[in-house]
Amino acid sequence: MRIVRDHSFATEADRGASVAIGNFDGVHLGHRHVIDIARDAGARIGAPLGVLTFEPHPREFFAPDAPPFRLMSAEARTHRLEKIGVERLYELPFNAALAGLSPRAFAAEVLAGGLGLRHVVVGADFCFGKGRAGNAADLQAFGTGMGFGVTIAPLLEGVDGQVSSTAIRAALTEGRPRDAAAMLGHWHRIEGPVVGGEQRGRTLGYPTANMSIAGLHPPRFGVYAVLVDVLDGPHAGQYHGAASLGVRPMFRGEAPNLETFLFDFSGDLYGAHLSVGLVDYLRPEETFDSLDAFIAQMDADCARARDILAAT
Repeated sequence: MRIVRDHSFATEADRGASVAIGNFDGVHLGHRHVIDIARDAGARIGAPLGVLTFEPHPREFFAPDAPPFRLMSAEARTHRLEKIGVERLYELPFNAALAGLSPRAFAAEVLAGGLGLRHVVVGADFCFGKGRAGNAADLQAFGTGMGFGVTIAPLLEGVDGQVSSTAIRAALTEGRPRDAAAMLGHWHRIEGPVVGGEQRGRTLGYPTANMSIAGLHPPRFGVYAVLVDVLDGPHAGQYHGAASLGVRPMFRGEAPNLETFLFDFSGDLYGAHLSVGLVDYLRPEETFDSLDAFIAQMDADCARARDILAAT
């Protein structure tokens, strides 16, 4: 997958794609719907499939001090888009200059001029340009005059209503990872490098791989059954496990993180990149009267997680 991060320096090889535009946080089924329409349009006109998105997310640009809301990091989004066959990723820097473009200027300077797009697909609720002044119908009119086609994709409805990043966040906040997965089309995953911890788990018989969740929307704190992909290094592969997400009240932790115990694994994962999929919520975080009671609960958690994952 080719990645372009500045429309002003796109080469001829970067131009001419059929592109879905959006933030694509989570790359959920609604996003896949828009991308698939762009894929079909590209197949008809002989254009590669592209996605145009922004980094940072515009919400982060306009409200940098707001609580974290993202379902995935930019790196995780790239991995997911590549996995579903996107050939061109236009990850444009969302800054004051881009935010200040009028809808017409965005269409002319970025879509038509800079990237030379042949077809664009957006959701029915798409807004763009300074002050979100442009809508999907405006983009369609600009495309007619500037030489690119535009398809407006209807919003995708799920069993319980519209599929959206907001609904997925709500499911995760409430400890319903399977409901989130039904809207995502895949397990909600937390990706990143394994960082150094206090190595307390080793002394308890449960060594864990620790990962930061900084910048991400925090799912409900507690213990989960998880599916783990080790993405690189000598232990690359897929594993079952149990993970604790939160602040570790038993040990007076502060910054929330994800601590994952891989079943039937022996090895060093420091520095490796992991993708941890949340499958089922087992219980909330707790404190215990003794370490023995804590270990007994971890034994029970892992036994339950093994059963769940064996049936998943």
